[in-house]
Amino acid sequence: MRRITAQQAASLVRDGDTLLIGGSGGGHAVPDALLEALGNRFRETSAPRGLTALHPVGVGDGGTRGLGHLAQKGLLKRNIAGSYVNSPPIGAMALADEIEAWSLPQGALSQLMREMAAGRMGLFTKTGLHSFVDPRHGGGRQSPSAKEDLVTLETVRGEEVLFFKPYHVDVAFLRGTTADEDGNVSMEQEAVTLEMLSEAQATKRCGGLVVVQVKRMARRGSLHPKMVKIPGILVDLVVVVPDQEQTYLTPYSTAYSGELRIPLDDIPRLKQDARKVVARRGALELFPGAICNLGSGIFTGIANVAAEEGCLDAICLTNEQGNIGGAPASGGEAGAAMNPDAQVDQPYQFDFYDGGGLDLAFLSFAEFDAAGNVNVSRFGGKLIGPGGFINISQNAKRVIFGGTLTAGGKPKAVAQVEQVTFSGRFAQERGQPVLYVTEQAVFRLGENGPEVVEIAPGLTAEEVIGRMGFRPAVSPDLRQMDPLLFAPGRMDLAAILAARPGRIGSPRLSALAP
Repeated sequence: MRRITAQQAASLVRDGDTLLIGGSGGGHAVPDALLEALGNRFRETSAPRGLTALHPVGVGDGGTRGLGHLAQKGLLKRNIAGSYVNSPPIGAMALADEIEAWSLPQGALSQLMREMAAGRMGLFTKTGLHSFVDPRHGGGRQSPSAKEDLVTLETVRGEEVLFFKPYHVDVAFLRGTTADEDGNVSMEQEAVTLEMLSEAQATKRCGGLVVVQVKRMARRGSLHPKMVKIPGILVDLVVVVPDQEQTYLTPYSTAYSGELRIPLDDIPRLKQDARKVVARRGALELFPGAICNLGSGIFTGIANVAAEEGCLDAICLTNEQGNIGGAPASGGEAGAAMNPDAQVDQPYQFDFYDGGGLDLAFLSFAEFDAAGNVNVSRFGGKLIGPGGFINISQNAKRVIFGGTLTAGGKPKAVAQVEQVTFSGRFAQERGQPVLYVTEQAVFRLGENGPEVVEIAPGLTAEEVIGRMGFRPAVSPDLRQMDPLLFAPGRMDLAAILAARPGRIGSPRLSALAP
């Protein structure tokens, strides 16, 4: 293992290379100094050119950092990612057809890293069927020049599955906290661990170069072996960045790393507005012991609501990046979690999700339509990507979508979504219960699409329907949304949960004496 500068690392990337990039969202374990050096090299020398950027999670601060460093015409030929929401400049290049672009499920790409590490032929999964990732509906392509079939439809044992092809990796830019003199890397101050190990293994199997950005160096043999996330045998080069930040917004939080827990009163409270109403109504679907995912967006507020109501410890909130328990962070910090009980690598979290481990999934919608389809991936002239949405929504026992009914005066309940990220018909075929929660009404997925089941106090069903792009059915049992959702102060959520039956465990537990 050699220690070099970020500029030296950038000089090793060649024209046409496939660059595998670790990290998540707003700076979470993102090797930003390496990406910045690569962007600066191209700006100064017009090299390297024609790269393929491969990253399972969206990476950036919404501007010039992360993938934003690479948003220069000619530097990238193609981008394959779970999300573009953190790097709008890259999304804009895709929409302008300046690069070949695909957006694929974050979980599929994360799990694919393990398949590549093992030299297996690729990833077979049902995740993505009947969405825009399905080759029958676009194969995840997001630009006209994206011609290659990265996803194919196959039949295995008589069942339809999607096959995600592997990639040959030339260089990996990864990140940790500490490296010792042998290149062993730990991640004790990171908010997430993701698939760094699998990415390093996959790169080495391809004969590629593994470069890891860290905050500090340690003496050989001083790292506890169980702390090592990337063994030195997989690391070629280390770049030390002493002022490395935990995220783009937070230099270091002990609550994110798990070093210390903060009091629940220190978790921010939401202001009383439409977004809090939606988060509160979503929280009414909770029950004791429920294992939940809070996707990015409006429903991350459920963590804040549960903390304010004093019942955060009665449930288990998770996010796809690998945090289990605690309060998943929101906004630009989404992906981290305050006070997590455990942090696992992202591929294992998606294994749990894909296996039906989630009782409840709380996910945002950008728009939903008359067939119950939901779009979060491409709308309004913006390329967002699905992130973990497809894995989560398709495999949870129940899914609750949330958002405001309108945005800028325009309906978000439309006749037909621009892109299908979640298929209402596929959910109906599998008997999956689905709710759509807004600040004005609540809908459930019925036989013929969304049906109004609750309306806000002071509104009529016709007033709500008048703000939609289609006419839904109205339940004969239509009821009013709880007025407490709209009132300041607590709504006594802890007492509501305590009165409900808890999560049902294994039937074998009944054989034990009380």
